[in-house]
Amino acid sequence: MAVTLLAVVPDMNAYTVDSELVSDSTVTLHDVEVTATRKPLATVQVLSGVKLQSLSSTSIADALKYFAGVQIKDYGGLGGLKTINVRSLGSQHVGVYIDGIRITNAQNGTVDLGKYSLSTLESVSLFNANKLEKGQSASEYASGATVYMRTRKPTGDSLSVLAGAGSFHSYRGRLNLQFNRRGWQGFIDGEYLHSKGDYRFRYKSEYEDTAGRRKNSDIEYYRIEGALFKKGFAAHVYSYISKRGCPGGIVRRLSDKYTNIGREWDTDMFAQASWQHSFNSKHFIKLNTKYSHEYLRYNTNFDENQNTARVDNHYYQNDGYISASYCFSPLQWLYLNTSYDARMSWLTADLKNFSYVRRFDQKAVIDAQFQRYGLRADVSLLYQHYKDHTKIQAGAADPISRFTPAVSVGYFWKGFSARAWYKKIFRVPTLNDLYYTQAGNRNLKPEYTRQWNVGLEYAFGSGAWHAAAQADAYINHIDNRIVCLPLRGTYTWSMMNYGKTFCRGLNATLSGQFTPGKWIFSLLGSVTLQHDVNRTDPEDEDTYDLPICYSPKFSCGITGIVSWKNYSLTISELHVSKRIWSYADPDDILAPYNNIDLKFTGRWRWFIASLEINDLLDVQYEHIPRYPMPGRTVRFTLTYTLGKTR
Repeated sequence: MAVTLLAVVPDMNAYTVDSELVSDSTVTLHDVEVTATRKPLATVQVLSGVKLQSLSSTSIADALKYFAGVQIKDYGGLGGLKTINVRSLGSQHVGVYIDGIRITNAQNGTVDLGKYSLSTLESVSLFNANKLEKGQSASEYASGATVYMRTRKPTGDSLSVLAGAGSFHSYRGRLNLQFNRRGWQGFIDGEYLHSKGDYRFRYKSEYEDTAGRRKNSDIEYYRIEGALFKKGFAAHVYSYISKRGCPGGIVRRLSDKYTNIGREWDTDMFAQASWQHSFNSKHFIKLNTKYSHEYLRYNTNFDENQNTARVDNHYYQNDGYISASYCFSPLQWLYLNTSYDARMSWLTADLKNFSYVRRFDQKAVIDAQFQRYGLRADVSLLYQHYKDHTKIQAGAADPISRFTPAVSVGYFWKGFSARAWYKKIFRVPTLNDLYYTQAGNRNLKPEYTRQWNVGLEYAFGSGAWHAAAQADAYINHIDNRIVCLPLRGTYTWSMMNYGKTFCRGLNATLSGQFTPGKWIFSLLGSVTLQHDVNRTDPEDEDTYDLPICYSPKFSCGITGIVSWKNYSLTISELHVSKRIWSYADPDDILAPYNNIDLKFTGRWRWFIASLEINDLLDVQYEHIPRYPMPGRTVRFTLTYTLGKTR
């Protein structure tokens, strides 16, 4: 748990060493933010500061792939959808937060991580179980895993201009303005990117050898965001406008002749604000509010499309959210938290027979935290209620109300800590699951998840070096899994509750840093061993106890950073084992792969130059079958900064 205090200290520059202070001397006082970190009960992985910016990555998805237990699904191409799956829970069970407020999508329940840049962030963290800080919103208890993005607060006034170019006719520009005046901190950050995405690929299997150049994989986007901070107040506005090609899967031996012409236009906007205040050591309150708007147009109505359904669909989603949290500490070792959240989501589309849908979502939580003599414990009970409104003739789905508990315990002694936790959670069907034309099913049940975890952590070292290691063993059960199956013929699919999955695994991470003189050597490593299987129907020999599609049994990543004065070199290696992607044929597997990234950065007065090489060995790999990844990619950026930055 992070506890933030404000301390007032004198400016030592106001004193003279060899003279006495006189009574009318003027002493300038500055606010200094002191942060004390309490060991979390949850399993947490963090990338922050220099380590975060040293990665050869541009989006949140690129950074998260180095965390243990994480699988990133990338649908190929520079503009492809990027989603996160943690411990095989599914992307809908992962909450994504920016400055403590959730990014939502009531339509399909997923967040495209490729839309969020690392350039304005101080840290990215991944929590399994609950984060357990004072004043958390009820929504933060409602996910199987949570990703937190924390915005960087400026420490001075500055203006930065970035220009970059890369492989596949990629060009990027960014402008960043920061200020810190009279207690107000803030920034405005704008970015533009254009890429043809016309990379070469080669697809080999036992039956084919297909080579070609990716088509309709272009992307162009504009992103502008701003933030404002003062003491307990924080506000954030964000706008992302893009147009891109949706290239589809490659076609056997016809990749230079067949083009899937699908186009997508996106507009994502939100404005959010939060305020928190401690009245004294016993009372703490926090208020959150947010409004977001999303527009999506998907068009395949082109003459070139001969084997694809012709559609031109428009979707509009609006979302309003408020939250109030209160924490009371009657004793120094006891915290009592409570929070209430309310969210209203509106969805409309111009699909045939689709009607306007409105969802009202309420959450409330009570939580008790205990800490004494190195022992910490937490017990929480979450209540969720969902009610839909629609004018569809078949009517809206029945309201859903559920209580779900979570329990965490831990013991901390010097650099050693042990933890164990249990969490039960569920997700409601998305609006697409329930109301999408022809496929929707209004009788779907919630998808339940139960998680067990035990873990150990040890931190050691002092002075010029330090290191930390942690390992967690876990078991997950998912019941009433929501899937889409062709129940009424090959071309008519339906949503239904079908399936139970069982997952057991081990996550381990290691980090360390050694600083001899002006050199800095950093090491980050992660390992995941996981057995995730289908336990739906014991009589189905074709699927029972087989691995879940896209779930690797083994993955590991290692990142080394070497810095000297104003220069740094980062080398990252990621290995993912083979994954099954279809039960139809046991040989339908995605091959294992290794991905090596390099990044070199140099600083000279007002300039920062960066050279990145992704997939150094040009490995031809896929996250999704027949959606080849770009292979070796080279990017160069040059940044000019005027003023003081952190």
